[in-house]
Amino acid sequence: MAEVFAILAFLAAAGALGVSLLVLQAARRGDASPDHTPVLMKYIGDEFARSRQELAGQLEQLRAGNELKLEQIRMTVDEKLAQTLERRLAESFKSVSEHLNTVQQGLGEMKTLAADVGGLKRALTNVKIRGTFGEVQLERILGQMLHPGQYEKNAATRLGSQERVEFALRLPGQEEGETVYLPIDSKFPTEDYERLLLAFEAGDKEAVEAARRSLAGQLRLFAKNIHQKYIEPPRTTDFAILFLPTEGLYAEVAQNTELFEALQRDFKVTVTGPTTLSAFLNALQMGFKTLAIEKRSVEVWRVLGAVKTEFETFARALEGVQQKLRTADSELDKLVGTRTNVMTRKLREVERLPEEAAGLMLGG
Repeated sequence: MAEVFAILAFLAAAGALGVSLLVLQAARRGDASPDHTPVLMKYIGDEFARSRQELAGQLEQLRAGNELKLEQIRMTVDEKLAQTLERRLAESFKSVSEHLNTVQQGLGEMKTLAADVGGLKRALTNVKIRGTFGEVQLERILGQMLHPGQYEKNAATRLGSQERVEFALRLPGQEEGETVYLPIDSKFPTEDYERLLLAFEAGDKEAVEAARRSLAGQLRLFAKNIHQKYIEPPRTTDFAILFLPTEGLYAEVAQNTELFEALQRDFKVTVTGPTTLSAFLNALQMGFKTLAIEKRSVEVWRVLGAVKTEFETFARALEGVQQKLRTADSELDKLVGTRTNVMTRKLREVERLPEEAAGLMLGG
């Protein structure tokens, strides 16, 4: 805008200067008289003043118009900026609100999870509930791998004893219809295992060794109780299974080969976890199928023996029938040959009638 004003002022000054130069040139040539010079200069001054006034008015109008347009532009820009800012703020607040809602939901879920974990921890510290947890998991695995008739819950494996093992597999015995039980009992030494995990997290080797010794002692006590309460050959197998419901706990016990072998050697107890028990049951299931095939083979063999006996009886009966048929055939030959010849000789003396007369006489 300042450049426009400068250009207009320059044009006005140039016009006035041009007029002055023309007057001066005329005066030098003698075209204008000295008396007319003041009048002319006054006229020029008036024109110049009027031009400046008009120019000032035009400039003022131009400035006012520009200011109006600038104000309109500013208002438009402000309105656009306000709308954009309002929209952006609304979107931002909406996004922030959604994120806050998500965070709030996450906090609620975390609180619920924390409460659930706390409840689980309290449940696992309860010996009865902890035992139920292991028993439920053991029952789920058995239900998935075996038929209900292949295992028994709360089975009394020792005669005259009130002790009942959580589960016992029903295995076929040496005699027909005999059942041999394989005891399976679940244990969950939570306190010792938690102390071991905390010692690992703290990096305290002495605490780790102490927790491992405590865990080994607890497992030996479990194995001893299982051996004394549930194993009684030949009613049961000469070994039992101690089921640990978590893979981490089983891995900790399995890596202690000395403890693992000692439990098998001293108490006839084999430790299993969820995966190893499933593999064991799968192999046992294959054994059941093989045994069933063998039983069916024995039954088929017995049926074949019975068929053989019946076939021999049938052969003897058939031979008797064949002999009787031969006797009947011989009698028939005798009847057709000998007796027919005798009757023919006797009938030679009888006069033969014509066929029509014979037919009428015999009713033919």
